[in-house]
Amino acid sequence: MTKQLDWLKKLSEVPGVSGFEGPVKKLLVDRLGKTTDVSYDKLGSVVFTHETAEKDAPKIMLAAHMDEVGFLVKYITKDGFLKFSCLGGWWEQVMLSQRVTIHGKKGDLVGVIGSTPPHILTPEERNKVVNKKTMYIDIGADSEKHARELGVYEGCPATPDVEFAVMGDGKTLLGKAWDDRIGCAIMVDVMENIAKKKHPNTVYGVGTVQEEVGLRGAQTTANMLQPDIAFVLDTCVAGGTPGVADETAPTKMGKGIGITIMDGGLIPNTALRDLALDTAKKLKIPTQINYGEGGTTDGARIHLAGSGVLTLVFSVPTRYIHSHQTVIHMDDYLAAVKLITALVEKLDKKTYQKLLQA
Repeated sequence: MTKQLDWLKKLSEVPGVSGFEGPVKKLLVDRLGKTTDVSYDKLGSVVFTHETAEKDAPKIMLAAHMDEVGFLVKYITKDGFLKFSCLGGWWEQVMLSQRVTIHGKKGDLVGVIGSTPPHILTPEERNKVVNKKTMYIDIGADSEKHARELGVYEGCPATPDVEFAVMGDGKTLLGKAWDDRIGCAIMVDVMENIAKKKHPNTVYGVGTVQEEVGLRGAQTTANMLQPDIAFVLDTCVAGGTPGVADETAPTKMGKGIGITIMDGGLIPNTALRDLALDTAKKLKIPTQINYGEGGTTDGARIHLAGSGVLTLVFSVPTRYIHSHQTVIHMDDYLAAVKLITALVEKLDKKTYQKLLQA
């Protein structure tokens, strides 16, 4: 496995559900801490800073959330089963019989979300979606006391248990938590790229917390940094699979980085959007138009900070988002790194002022 793939494997497999992002943050600090200034907000987000010597330079925020969707133990039954709450948006049909890792006081435990065999289901029950409120995690304990002896407690986090894999074409990557570990990977690469050259602005690479439960770290870090421009690095629903209409999910894996024209919480700065599209065209970097009328990203909070932030969302098309197994394509990730690096190099005071006046 190449060094790059090994890094992506670590980012995908490391646990970090909302509110428990510490292991992800450690990976990012280990990677960037020696070449950037490192600071934190009071919620747990991490900020990596490259400053310029130029006076009144634009402040650019590169935001990627560290958390993944997962679970939180809320109750232990007398028979040792774990009832849980969902952290982030889950659809019941992707949950049953999936392995999870319980992060207890005495170390990690393997568990499985229990399911009823079809042999004992009535015809009516077979055609119903099981409500997640009725689900439970089986850790092999035979009582509440046993579960507690194993280190389980109320408030204990649980993450999907998934092994990273490279799929058939050598560029398609299977793993958990690409939403938004691939955004974290893009942020790291761009910060390392600009560290090697002179740039006309101050750049903040930010790993935000608790995006999946309300964009919380985005709000606190934007309030702290007061950026002029923000690039949000996230994922979007990839189309091109059976049963998914192009007008519902227009981006396809391997066809370029998605640039969002609207979502449920943000209409991007149009001048900044056009600058990104023009830059990509000149550099022959593949892009796709993305939109969504339901979900949103950290950009929904960031663009409202202070008197407003010029904000644009870049999204890596991702199949099977918000499930245990998600799939991305290396070419889209690499296109994002190239384009965002080019934009950071271009965004000087003069360009920023033009954007404000557009």
